[in-house]
Amino acid sequence: MKFPIAVALAGLAFNAAAAEELGNGKTEYTNSCAVCHGPEGKGDGPLGDELMKRPADLTRLSKANGGAFPYWRVFAMIDGRTIVPEHGDQDMPVWGRQFLPDDATKYGPNAGEIVTEERIHELAGYVQTLQQ
Repeated sequence: MKFPIAVALAGLAFNAAAAEELGNGKTEYTNSCAVCHGPEGKGDGPLGDELMKRPADLTRLSKANGGAFPYWRVFAMIDGRTIVPEHGDQDMPVWGRQFLPDDATKYGPNAGEIVTEERIHELAGYVQTLQQ
């Protein structure tokens, strides 16, 4: 199936505008994660002492996984919407649910989901850069 050129151009315009507004993973991390996980991801954020369970040291995820960064596990943990309740309570916010309402309002329901997923990909990618 071929898409009309106007549809393709509209999609490109959306992607460029969304990418500009999303910033990058580091900015998203600073805004959403550092308060608990700390600026360098070591689990030493200012709210860490207030939580029931200390935030994870994100710099050691690869080491704990045999040297390979567990990208999709990190993505799923950040998103949080697919965590199975029978596996216990999630210790951190469900960012997929936190991001989606604003993204859906700003970009529409379908595009909002795409933007939310991209934000989570950017966060997971940034966490990967924190590995020691």
